[in-house]
Amino acid sequence: MPKEYGRERRVADFIQREFAAILQREMKDPRVGMVSVNEVRVSSDLGYADLYVSSLDATTEAERSELLEVLRGAAGFLRTLIAKRAQMRSTPKLRFHWDHLPEEGNRLSQLIDAAVASDSARQDDRTGVRTDVRNEDES
Repeated sequence: MPKEYGRERRVADFIQREFAAILQREMKDPRVGMVSVNEVRVSSDLGYADLYVSSLDATTEAERSELLEVLRGAAGFLRTLIAKRAQMRSTPKLRFHWDHLPEEGNRLSQLIDAAVASDSARQDDRTGVRTDVRNEDES
């Protein structure tokens, strides 16, 4: 039975914490702004670490690809800094990916809100009672 919190997960957590600290304190490139490391996945042989990043500064696809290129170009430097802080025999190679999950979460939330509003409007039409009006006693 595999461990619930194995070595890969511990290494991924370590890389995520250290990478975030490096971005805050040691990364001097102005093209790297407010970058969030949403998830790190380490391969089972600890050879590669896939870092899923997002940024509030990168709103267009061109800005996102430029940010990823900057991070990929600095991957060796970043790996060296992480290796200096780690007590591992070898440090995984860093691979950067754009994380679409925050945007997808917002889109799904809007769809759910629209569906709920549509359902309550349909319910109001059937019963003739408005559910979105507050009672004067509640305010």
